Amino acid sequence: MTSSARTRSLRAGIIGAGFMGATHARAIRASGGRVVAAVGSTASKADAAVAVTGAELGLATVDELFARDDIDVIHICTPNSTHESLAVRALEAGKNIVCEKPLATSADSANRVLDAASYKNLLGTVPFVYRFHPMVRELRARVARGELGTPSVVHGGYLQDWLASASSTNWRVDSVAGGASRAFADIGSHWFDLFEFVTGDRVARVSAQTSTIFGERAGGSSVTTEDAASVHFTTEAGVIGTMVVSQVAAGRKNRLHLELSGTQSSFSFDQEDAEHLWMGRDDGGVNLARDPGQLSPEAARLSFLPGGHPQGYQDAFNAFVSDSHALFARSGTTESDAAVPQLSAGVRAATLCDAVIASAHDDSAWVSTTTLA
Repeated sequence: MTSSARTRSLRAGIIGAGFMGATHARAIRASGGRVVAAVGSTASKADAAVAVTGAELGLATVDELFARDDIDVIHICTPNSTHESLAVRALEAGKNIVCEKPLATSADSANRVLDAASYKNLLGTVPFVYRFHPMVRELRARVARGELGTPSVVHGGYLQDWLASASSTNWRVDSVAGGASRAFADIGSHWFDLFEFVTGDRVARVSAQTSTIFGERAGGSSVTTEDAASVHFTTEAGVIGTMVVSQVAAGRKNRLHLELSGTQSSFSFDQEDAEHLWMGRDDGGVNLARDPGQLSPEAARLSFLPGGHPQGYQDAFNAFVSDSHALFARSGTTESDAAVPQLSAGVRAATLCDAVIASAHDDSAWVSTTTLA
């Protein structure tokens, strides 16, 4: 269990029984919680929801889940277009929430979730789980100590290939279910959250292009969401950067890559090699390995295996859920709570997504993000 200060184990309900529902269920159990109930996409899929999540019981409707008094937190793992409605209803029922990203399909919609949580004095988190890789925390600590020097440029991207064929499709391709943005909302949001998290700097304006490689996919329906995006940006501190996101990059399975360049050092983190953090200086570069005894306190806290025993995505997800449930149980009192991506992080991601789409639709015009979330 990552958060030793948790006062009690939480009882969870899960809405959605796909890949993410199963991922959340494993993380809930790893954090010491119980998966009390799960709801599938239709009333007839209650048994399937149990099979996927291992919940103690399957329910036919979300209304049954919201009405239960033995549920402390609801995990929402459904298509993007349903997030706002389900999140607000869960909050109105008195439940804290963990809502899959994007929190909503627009900044206005995401803000309505945040307002509902504030009104009910409840909390919610969004799974920007790459924050929970130990070497990401190590990078954050080193940047905070000034090891980067004066930042000069930042670059990187997030590349996948699971939609690299016109025969591949998914509900995310449909703008009705997934929202106006796909590649950026789904994975580009992770990259920008990671950048702002490790640096403490914020993107001030963006200039973006998007591309739809396959205008038609399996099933014959036309596609309006983007397969790829390129984003130029400047930050509030004056740093310039570029980022490329693609879900049609053949051979790239899940490459989230962030590189920061500075006058004293440069750092590079690659999620497909999460056990290392590359550090470069003018006399050469080295790969810093995840070794708990050599890491900063927050990185060491998240490094629960000895060096040489790899930790990965599910471990990061487990840590995210553990810290989220701990936050709910004690209402936020520790340093580690400040690093948990709460609903405001979901609003911020939606704001950046709105800006990227607005820029792409306006011939790559520069769009400000600082007057929003």
